[in-house]
Amino acid sequence: MTPAANRLENLWDDALAASMTESEKLLYRSNLLGSDKRVTNYGGGNTSAKVMEMDPLTGEMAEVLWVKGSGGDIGSMKMDGFSTLYMDKLRALKGKYRGLAHEDEMVGYLPHCTFNLNPRAASIDTPLHAYVPRKHVDHVHSDSIIAIAASVNSRELTAEIFGDDIGWLPWKKPGYELGLWLEKFATENPQARGCVLESHGLFTWADDAKDCYLTTLEIINKAAAWLEAKTAGVVPFGGPKVPTLPEAERRAVAARLMPVIRGLISKERHKVGHFDDQPAVLDFVGSQALATLAPLGTSCPDHFLRTKIRPLVVDFDPANPDLAATIAGLETAIADYRADYAAYYDRCKHPDSPALRDPNAVVYLVPGVGMITFALDKATARISGEFYVNAINVMRGASSVSTYQGLPEQEAFDIEYWLLEEAKLQRMPKPKALAGRVALVTGGAGGIGSATAERFLKEGACVVLADIDGKAAEDVAAGMARVFGKDVVRAVQMNVTDEAQVIAAYAETAVEFGGLDILVSNAGIASSAPIEETTLALWNKNMDILSTGYFLVSREAFKLFRTQDVGGSVIFVASKNGLAASPNASAYCTAKAAEIHLARCLALEGAEAGIRVNVVNPDAVLRGSKIWSGEWLDQRASTYGKDKEGLEEMYRQRSMLKRSVLPEDIAEGAYFFASDLSAKSTGNILNVDAGNVQAFTR
Repeated sequence: MTPAANRLENLWDDALAASMTESEKLLYRSNLLGSDKRVTNYGGGNTSAKVMEMDPLTGEMAEVLWVKGSGGDIGSMKMDGFSTLYMDKLRALKGKYRGLAHEDEMVGYLPHCTFNLNPRAASIDTPLHAYVPRKHVDHVHSDSIIAIAASVNSRELTAEIFGDDIGWLPWKKPGYELGLWLEKFATENPQARGCVLESHGLFTWADDAKDCYLTTLEIINKAAAWLEAKTAGVVPFGGPKVPTLPEAERRAVAARLMPVIRGLISKERHKVGHFDDQPAVLDFVGSQALATLAPLGTSCPDHFLRTKIRPLVVDFDPANPDLAATIAGLETAIADYRADYAAYYDRCKHPDSPALRDPNAVVYLVPGVGMITFALDKATARISGEFYVNAINVMRGASSVSTYQGLPEQEAFDIEYWLLEEAKLQRMPKPKALAGRVALVTGGAGGIGSATAERFLKEGACVVLADIDGKAAEDVAAGMARVFGKDVVRAVQMNVTDEAQVIAAYAETAVEFGGLDILVSNAGIASSAPIEETTLALWNKNMDILSTGYFLVSREAFKLFRTQDVGGSVIFVASKNGLAASPNASAYCTAKAAEIHLARCLALEGAEAGIRVNVVNPDAVLRGSKIWSGEWLDQRASTYGKDKEGLEEMYRQRSMLKRSVLPEDIAEGAYFFASDLSAKSTGNILNVDAGNVQAFTR
């Protein structure tokens, strides 16, 4: 790709913007900037506009600051993502400022400046936008800008690239004081169109929304062009130190490492993993500079708040791979990281610092393989990886043109354990019941499988839909992704009777999410024939899918559960027919009985490891079922002398409660056994059949 192709394009549409209000133009500008990760990372940066609005109390026009609210993302936010504050009140706040030692208290005054009862909380960056004497302000975290800002001679580099057009300010924690610094610079340098903040990012400004947008693009593109010219012919990170494994081998290594790491760091709360082996990551993890740059940590506050100040480099040599030795060393490596992090906390803490948080690493770098990240949910794990890729790009640029520097340890701590950041964390919603859990559902494209997956997703789980019909599984997963987000659902083609496919599906699950917590063994078949007409092939097909298949998926689940050593839950979707005999269905009923007894055996084996195994027994779940859309429907209708339309009503009337059983009812039973609601239950059978006396457990 040519350098020109790497430049940010002007996406502003004058015709589209012509009918917009100033606040709508701010949203338009924000979304354009945030749509490109070369401009800023997810959730990073902020934008603002000073707009004349009608005061709802006085009926007179008032100057109002529209600025991205706390915790938003400029790429995806809507109008309700902005805080709105009276500018005259924000200016009056200067009279309340008691100096640097008291700057945090200024955040408490921001709600008093709220315009029009806007509930969106204002961010700590509000003063940086309010006091710049321009109508429009952008603050972004472009990799090319931060590469300059994170160099030891960033002031000189900024002057060399931009002259008097863009200023420079030394590192200062975001907050009220920095807002006053930025105001002073902009007032004293009226010709300047922006300012680079050391180890942080870029501010740009203008008195027109489009001009501000174009200025931001121009400055980023100018920095990128300068870096490209300066680094032409320079081998990044000192060149490779170790070889990069082929893609299939990289994923195979990640599939082995991730469940081990996950188990070691999930003793308190379950974590979800993400694997990234894009070229930028591979260049870094295999480089000569890895050992020197990785310990320096990240520079931009947005980076290390997501990634912790530094990663854990896994001891793995792709030139002479000894994966068993690497795995054996992980427990000590992770324990050492925790001890180092606790020591960092003890060195830097203040009397009023929040308590030590989770001391485990977020980022794990594996030479020749890639980067693994873990967090409490999949989206955060992925985004944390994206932030560290930003940090890699910054280190590449800075180390190629100068010397890279991370933030001083105390400065990093003061942001990571900032009381204002702690308050933001305390406002986070309570995690859902299955947050951090990973589930694999076989027969996932069918009615019961998809209903179960949806129930789990609603409770915060990540779900892998496994089905012999890969296309159907992909279609169901795509529909769920539209509702719950692409991060949390995957599809995999898997025939439960094919040992190699089962093993491969679990490896894929490990790479995609880091491991497994819940198996719902639901893949099914149904057949109906008198014993004299039951062929050996039909008998074996029932046994292969309903007995052998359940054995294979359970065996591989147990392997993962034992590797992680944080327990697990297996739920078999069996049948009322596993307990109650049914005419003309000996193969099916016998296979279902085998399922139930297999579950009992596994409950015995898994108990000492906290692995629970339970059974949900449906009966006559016709709606949405693939089984009931085939010959089984005709066969059972014939057995009971009913037509197809009357069969569901017959089953309903046959039940003690006179109610139809739906896929969602079975999903509720599976959720009960998957969740901590049943934490003290194993070896149990839950009949969801609207009542059938023959199926009462004994």
